[in-house]
Amino acid sequence: MMTFGIARAIRHSVLILLFSLVPLAISLAGGQKEGNASSQQASSPSNGTGASDQLSAAAASQLLAKGKLTVGLMGTYPPYNFLDSAHEVDGLDADIAKEVARRIGLQVQFIPTEWSGMIEGLLKGKFDVVISQMTITDDRKKVMDFSQPYMKNPVNVIVRSDNTTINGLADLKGKRVGVGLGTNDEAYLRNVAIPQVGQFTIATYDDVITSLKDLSDGRIDATINNIYAIAPVVQQNHYQIKAVGEPIKVDYAAVAFQKNHADLLAAVDKALTSMKSDGTYATIFKKWFNADPTP
Repeated sequence: MMTFGIARAIRHSVLILLFSLVPLAISLAGGQKEGNASSQQASSPSNGTGASDQLSAAAASQLLAKGKLTVGLMGTYPPYNFLDSAHEVDGLDADIAKEVARRIGLQVQFIPTEWSGMIEGLLKGKFDVVISQMTITDDRKKVMDFSQPYMKNPVNVIVRSDNTTINGLADLKGKRVGVGLGTNDEAYLRNVAIPQVGQFTIATYDDVITSLKDLSDGRIDATINNIYAIAPVVQQNHYQIKAVGEPIKVDYAAVAFQKNHADLLAAVDKALTSMKSDGTYATIFKKWFNADPTP
């Protein structure tokens, strides 16, 4: 079995930034239309404080019509987002989404989507926002907007537990490395790691669990990922893998929006700010990681 040093990683892994406050107000009302995706009341794990962080009237018209905030996420990335035993979307991202929606006066509807189609789905209006550990990058900022970061995720090289030849990024040359298709990690391997360390083969995956299973079974030599985020999957499935070396990079995750949705972005930012200040974010984080977030 692998040992990730979860407590240490968590203490250094999360950055919650203060968000700018934007005065927004309107009383929202509206029915909820049924759909094929998972739709849930935006219930709150908060401490009960609560002026609603409402949208402006101009920006709210479409959301009012459907009475809900539609949220794209993978649904296959525990503990951030996954389907529970009742086939409901659960996880830290799901709890963040439900609380944000509640504070802007809407219900939340989750639309599970493979990561490779997540950005296209957002840009084509399949959902209003993405709350699925979407990393902020310069390339993504050209086609979408982001809230302030709500997570700081260090990324390590991951290998089989019995591997003694790969101790960091430099040792990936000539190896077969798995990574999520269309992810920031894939871009990093292609654009940064290969030019830096030399050629290696990249195998892409539509979900994290399959890549970790292939690593444990010896079908790939390594992968890269957020070490404490994959710990529950590793423990549940008894994968024989481990993290090696120091983090090779640090990613910042945020809520993603289509361009030119400034009022919705501001409302979400304000909701996140109030969640941090009243302790709601800390409650959600501790629920999933059994630790307090680092300011």
